[in-house]
Amino acid sequence: MLKEKVLKALNNQINAEMHSAYLYLSMSAYFEDKGLAGFANWMKVQYKEELSHALKIFDYVNERNGRVVLEPIAGVPIDFDGIIDVFEKTLEHEQKVTQMIDELMDVAVGASDHATQSFLQWFVDEQVEEEANVNELLDNLRLIDGQGNGVFMLNRELQARTFVDETQAE
Repeated sequence: MLKEKVLKALNNQINAEMHSAYLYLSMSAYFEDKGLAGFANWMKVQYKEELSHALKIFDYVNERNGRVVLEPIAGVPIDFDGIIDVFEKTLEHEQKVTQMIDELMDVAVGASDHATQSFLQWFVDEQVEEEANVNELLDNLRLIDGQGNGVFMLNRELQARTFVDETQAE
């Protein structure tokens, strides 16, 4: 059984992961509107990853005999100041999620909930990868100043990204 403080924090994280999914779907729509199908695809894959993260926590709460409580998802931006702006906001968002996962881990440690600590380690590792991926894209975009033939090439490359549900790979 989950302690109340841990359960509340896990439910908050489910909501945060759903918000992340919603944010990335909005960014995907922005890129579709700009004719950048590859960038839109990259964001759609992010959307699916965030949903899978939310479901991983959802299933964990249920497995530990806790009660999942879904809250309304906050609104997200729909307009951006170009490709670099989108990825700067993506990096900021992923850094915020990393902080939330760290705080969630702190709650589990404080509650001496070793099972939840073990469960959360996957998310700690995942956030390192998430930030690194966004940083790499942002570095590439800055090299080409977010325009020109480089955007065309990167757009084509991002079109090939596919969703693999890493939450099921255990």
